[in-house]
Amino acid sequence: MTKANLNNEREQVIFGDDSIVIQKYISGVKGGRTLDVTGFTDKVIKASHVIIHKDGVYKPMPVAGGSYAALPEGYSYAGVLYRSIMTAKPFASIMTWGEVNDVAKAYDMSAILADFKAACPHIDFIKDEEA
Repeated sequence: MTKANLNNEREQVIFGDDSIVIQKYISGVKGGRTLDVTGFTDKVIKASHVIIHKDGVYKPMPVAGGSYAALPEGYSYAGVLYRSIMTAKPFASIMTWGEVNDVAKAYDMSAILADFKAACPHIDFIKDEEA
């Protein structure tokens, strides 16, 4: 089982783009999950990051450069991260139904988009209206 440090050290982090990336939250994994961040090197996991799971273990999708890497063996897509979180405190709210601003997400999904949409059909990727 994944464990996290519950000691609260003061730190101020401002995640101003979260409401731009996640346009509409309808539903998610009840109670959220603590992510296994083993091997994830960024200090922050940004809103809309793809979350995967296997045997009750949830983790951020691996990335390579500016896009998502291949889905690890035996894992499946769970949803996307609703709000940005620190890797040191990986308490995640996982959205399974809602809207993501396609052009504001942190990583390119083109290689995994078809499989992700098949696994998570209630997550829509939208674009802002063009003037």
